[in-house]
Amino acid sequence: MEFLTIYWWRLLLVAVISYLLGSFSFAIIFTKLSKNQDVRTMGSGNAGFTNVLRSVGVVPAVFTFIFDCLKGVIAVIIAWALFTQIPDAAIDGLSDSLRFEYLAYGKYLAGMFCVLGHSFPVFFGFKGGKGVTTMAGILLILDWRLLALTLAVFLIFFLCTKIISVGSLACTVAIVVWNFVITFFLQYLPSQETSDPYRLSYVLVTTGVMLLIGVFVAVLHRENIKRLIRGEEKKITAKKN
Repeated sequence: MEFLTIYWWRLLLVAVISYLLGSFSFAIIFTKLSKNQDVRTMGSGNAGFTNVLRSVGVVPAVFTFIFDCLKGVIAVIIAWALFTQIPDAAIDGLSDSLRFEYLAYGKYLAGMFCVLGHSFPVFFGFKGGKGVTTMAGILLILDWRLLALTLAVFLIFFLCTKIISVGSLACTVAIVVWNFVITFFLQYLPSQETSDPYRLSYVLVTTGVMLLIGVFVAVLHRENIKRLIRGEEKKITAKKN
């Protein structure tokens, strides 16, 4: 395949760097700094924003949210840099639409491996969080509209239930739906009227990656789903410092 032939080493670097970035579990780091404890031994046992908020406090939770988002942002920016800022005659010979499509694959790959690292961090015994906050940073760089629409879904479900996991699970569906809507209706179809149209594979591959991420994050929420079914999932409350 042309894509793999040209970009193989960039893809490898993106995957490794993104996974390592994701492996910095800031829920664990900021809980250690704040309480000298492992957040995975507290509350729900999850190394994520919600558990830090409930079990540790607002300030560590805010720092966790910001830095978990930032690692997603940085992972996608690095993918962009590797795919666009290193001179390569083979890439220069591609059409604009193919360069756009292949760059998108690199950025989506970065997002997928960053979430994987967040959930199975090599630096913390492969036991991390569920990736929702990191996904927010990833979506911001992939397409701000994708983040805005997904965030709207999260807020609707969260405000109706006051349960973060409900909003998070709704997002696992929303990212797939909105990714298809944006790539197909707002990018692919309009491009068909130009001299350099996007290929349908762009829509299918990127939406497929979002589906994989959505299923992965939903599976990580399986205990939350069980508690929701039993009516035992807690509504959001923050521990006061």
